[in-house]
Amino acid sequence: MGRLDENHIRNGCRIAQAITRHYAKTFYFASFFLPLRARRASYCVYTLLRMSDEAVDNEQQNMAPQALEEIQNKIKSLYRRDTLRDCLLLACRKTMEDYAIPEKYFSEFLEGMRMDRVKSRYNNFEELSGYCYKVAGVAGLIMLKILNPGILSGEKQAVDLGIAMQLTNILRDIQEDLQRNRIYLPQDEMRKFAVTENSLRRGMVDEKFKAFMRFQIGRAREYFDASTAGIKTLNCPRIRLCVSAMKETYSGILRQIENNGYDVFAIRAHVPLIRKITGLPAILKGA
Repeated sequence: MGRLDENHIRNGCRIAQAITRHYAKTFYFASFFLPLRARRASYCVYTLLRMSDEAVDNEQQNMAPQALEEIQNKIKSLYRRDTLRDCLLLACRKTMEDYAIPEKYFSEFLEGMRMDRVKSRYNNFEELSGYCYKVAGVAGLIMLKILNPGILSGEKQAVDLGIAMQLTNILRDIQEDLQRNRIYLPQDEMRKFAVTENSLRRGMVDEKFKAFMRFQIGRAREYFDASTAGIKTLNCPRIRLCVSAMKETYSGILRQIENNGYDVFAIRAHVPLIRKITGLPAILKGA
């Protein structure tokens, strides 16, 4: 690799870092516990996934398929020996090569993004969990390649953590998703708890909705608990700390939803930076 390529890759890593800092504040905070090489690689991966997500959320409906196709072609170019001139893509290619990240992971993620184009309701949790695997569980598998390279164990726990985080996002973002005419809540469970689409749109936080949310939060916590064993197998203490910080922050969002009386319509649950910092001693002890 020539000096010019090395400079381009460094510039690409800086671009990926800036994108991550802007869009993924929780992950960016936790990433500072990572060794530098893994940190840069994680920024590149996040940026690729973010580009795919943005293609679905922000493009006009008739343009989203074309945007996703362009993203897929860019990802394919990382795995071919095409000449790349884009600094960001060069940095991403180096990440794919250094950590032997399979192209199929990105293909599965893009399948999840395409689901958002054609599917806005989920009949049951089996359907929803399949979606969560593609858009978040696969991300866990990609990160496992970076955070525990060469180790074949821990895949199930990485998927569990990704799904737990996605379920947390779904509960936090019910109001935001409604504005896009999407409901990522199992329809059969909504009926079981007598929660309707109309009551969601009216922002009703009655006892039926609270019971429904307690059930959903309980399941998300089961996935968080299932991921714990995998975190303990990570070789590097700094990496264990990073993943533990992510897990604790997202678990904190669930607690905040509870503290807000399950009102996800008027208040968007989040964990303030000061609470993330003050929670570090307990995370350090557990990691």
